[in-house]
Amino acid sequence: MGHPLLLVQLLVIIVAARLMAAVARRFGQPPVVGEMLAGLALGPIVFGAVAPAWQQQLFPVESLGQLQSLSTLGLVLFMMVVGAELRVPAGTQGGLLRPAAWIGILSVLLPVALALGVAPLLYADYAPLGVSRLAFTLFFATACAITALPVMARIVKERGLADSLPGRLGIAAAAVVDVLAWMMLAFVVALIGAHGDWMPFWRTMIGLAVLLALTWLVLRPLCAALLARHAPDGNAGGAVLAFLLAGAFGCAAVTEWLGLHAVFGAFLFGVCLPRDDRLLHKLIERVEHVTVATLVPVFFVLAGLSTSAQALAGGAVPALLLVLAVAVLGKLLGGMAGARVAGQGWRDSFTIGALMNARGMMELIVIKVGLDAGVINNAMFTILLVMAIVTTMMTSPMVAAFTRKRADEGAEALSRR
Repeated sequence: MGHPLLLVQLLVIIVAARLMAAVARRFGQPPVVGEMLAGLALGPIVFGAVAPAWQQQLFPVESLGQLQSLSTLGLVLFMMVVGAELRVPAGTQGGLLRPAAWIGILSVLLPVALALGVAPLLYADYAPLGVSRLAFTLFFATACAITALPVMARIVKERGLADSLPGRLGIAAAAVVDVLAWMMLAFVVALIGAHGDWMPFWRTMIGLAVLLALTWLVLRPLCAALLARHAPDGNAGGAVLAFLLAGAFGCAAVTEWLGLHAVFGAFLFGVCLPRDDRLLHKLIERVEHVTVATLVPVFFVLAGLSTSAQALAGGAVPALLLVLAVAVLGKLLGGMAGARVAGQGWRDSFTIGALMNARGMMELIVIKVGLDAGVINNAMFTILLVMAIVTTMMTSPMVAAFTRKRADEGAEALSRR
């Protein structure tokens, strides 16, 4: 018989995640905020501080390998669906694709620029020994540039903005940001893995280029032909679903072998799937629901266990405030500036800037990759995790405030007629 500890861990993790997700929803927040808070609470900052002996008994170091395997499985499945979701919303192909590009690019460039200026102040205290200033700076800039497309899409839908101009532009711009950010992260991780030797770096970059070519030129038409023949209505049967899962795991294994992270390969495979809403619905129904309910909370808890109880004490508070200022101002002003350059009004520009500030799970994946690669220490990981939670929590109320003001102004204009 297997050891029951893993089953008890899963029981505690799933129950805590569901309870905190329900609490978050009651306060108008996306469920992922509650799940992230649950992971943080089960770590050393809350559970470890209140009942350190119980926390050690529930999550002993020797048991974390099993949780890590489940977490990786969950991330691969989740990122495959995220890649399949990546698309330009209906209506942006006309005159809105260029505005979305402006918003996406500026909402990356401005936080990156601010982060490049701030990173030297953080390097001494938050970069592990042996990590170059360049690698730390580039990673910090990438972490500040992230926008979470899945979380933003859910906020847009819950706020009834799916058919509005700000909603469609925000989602399309987030797709642009996702592509840019993952390219930046791949470059940084390859740079870290080189350890000053450029041969491993070029091996990784060339290998990634070959994988990109294979996924786009071989896997994409192969998947399209297979699905057109065996799942023309998008209803992938057991054999087709097994093929899709094998493709995601295969690509994930290749990027892991290249010295990157498994999430890159899974994301690439998801991107190469046909843009079929029926297929996406089936993937969400059969893969994402189970993954989000069971495996993703394991990832959040592992992230929480990687935090440091001392990270937010004393002198770390100014560092946290500095990181929050860079992350929030960079996204709000960058998204707003992009929208204004693209010809949008001030109200819509503020709404779009607020949407671009959502980071959610995508930020957590990025900073966990950085922690695993050894480019940041546990203290910086903790600060960035708090930043991810705070910026995601800001999004819903800010969007609600901007859209409510616009609705009030419309009602007032009608009353004057």
